[in-house]
Amino acid sequence: MSKAKNLVIGFKEGSLSFGLCISTLVNSFLLLIVYLLGIAPTSLIAKLFGKSFLKKKPGKEKTYWKSLDQKDYESTSRLYKQF
Repeated sequence: MSKAKNLVIGFKEGSLSFGLCISTLVNSFLLLIVYLLGIAPTSLIAKLFGKSFLKKKPGKEKTYWKSLDQKDYESTSRLYKQF
């Protein structure tokens, strides 16, 4: 009975190790494919057309925060009990 139990435990540990190795390889391959087919071409096309996905470029400003004036927005009283 002990040999059979050791065999089953060894098979379980081996299959877990094999599954971990296979999943690492498959995930790495899938991420590489997604990058090569999706992200890299988008980046190259954006650079060719001069598109920047960031709203601001680094400049001489001390901060990128925008001031918030409440008078520019609607009255918040109508939002008080909306639900």
